Amino acid sequence: MEVGFFWPCSPGVSPLGATSDGAEMVETLTEVTQAIRACQHCAARFAATKTAHEPRPLLRVSETARLCIAGQAPGLRAHNLHQTFADPSGERLRAWMGLDAEHFYDDTRISVIPMAFCFPGYNANNHDLPPPKDCAALWRARLFEAMPQIELIVTVGKAALGWHRPELRSKSLTEIVSGGLSDGSPPVLPLPHPSWRNNAWLKGNPWFETQTLPFLRTEVVRLTTP
Repeated sequence: MEVGFFWPCSPGVSPLGATSDGAEMVETLTEVTQAIRACQHCAARFAATKTAHEPRPLLRVSETARLCIAGQAPGLRAHNLHQTFADPSGERLRAWMGLDAEHFYDDTRISVIPMAFCFPGYNANNHDLPPPKDCAALWRARLFEAMPQIELIVTVGKAALGWHRPELRSKSLTEIVSGGLSDGSPPVLPLPHPSWRNNAWLKGNPWFETQTLPFLRTEVVRLTTP
């Protein structure tokens, strides 16, 4: 799990769900989600980037979705449209899963939880900055504690995999993806990021299309069929 510092969300309540007198407080998914959508923790950080944008947290969750897509962070287009995976990478991911946009964005069946909920901004070379680690440290454990019904987490890229399966961080992308389903509660299925930057990797590893994707699509059907 990533380590970071915490930022209180309201008077008398710590971000880990304990009251000021030390008593344990159980958070509902609605409470955690509302707090995430109101979060301004990175406002100064984003204002200092080349894009000088404001926080705009993006996530899709429900108490019934059994499948979770764990991505990296929204890009600029997703930020502007206020929609997760609203870009060519999202189109490729939906093709991998065998889903159209309507079914992919059905919150009751699929949750989409990035490693950071806001677009992190561009660097001087117009490349996306990495997801701020503060975001995962502030919210991720709390969010998954409120979603015990999740049966499978599909990680998209190494940032999400590193949080959910830190023991795999030292391995190569090929080792990780070819290893398939990772044991755990819930289990994790690692995917490469569907960005065009991975085109060469996809071309050099045809087994991904013939072995990994059929298994992924079978799991998608199993977990999203009423």
